[in-house]
Amino acid sequence: MNHLTDHFLIAMPGLADDNFNQSVTYICEHDENGTFGIVINRESSVTLDDVMQQMNIPYRVDSADANLVYSGGPVQSNRGFILHRPTGNWDSSLVINDDVALTTSRDILEAIADNKGPADTIIALGYAGWAPGQLEQELAANAWLSCPADQQIIFNTPLEKRWQAAAGLIGIDLQLLSSDAGHA
Repeated sequence: MNHLTDHFLIAMPGLADDNFNQSVTYICEHDENGTFGIVINRESSVTLDDVMQQMNIPYRVDSADANLVYSGGPVQSNRGFILHRPTGNWDSSLVINDDVALTTSRDILEAIADNKGPADTIIALGYAGWAPGQLEQELAANAWLSCPADQQIIFNTPLEKRWQAAAGLIGIDLQLLSSDAGHA
């Protein structure tokens, strides 16, 4: 039942929902209870400096890229999630595969502030969630494409290129697709 865990959900061009238009969501968990993921290509208006100040963690920003916080989805947008590699040994983590985990505990933010955190991170506020069977219905309605995730796209591809790069994994140029769906 967890066949979409460690996959990308790539929004089809016709998906008009402002939360997901041209989005790429990394699926962290997909089981009988539903689906949970982090949008990996939406910048938040909140900065890491803001987050650290809110949590009273001393932190100094070295670059604008290091200060980026993502809008991980519309659910619990005031809650922080850190998608990272390597997995490490943090207080509260969901290990997704041998290399990638999702952590929600303060200890990882403290390590990041001390430059002792994971090599690659996406710090997000909020998540994307679907009730049991909901995502499957949306896939059947052609709202999404899905494919196995690629860590290079998650952590190394520029934010604005992730949507097209994720679709490219399955040989699709999203610019050539119509926003209209058809069913036979």
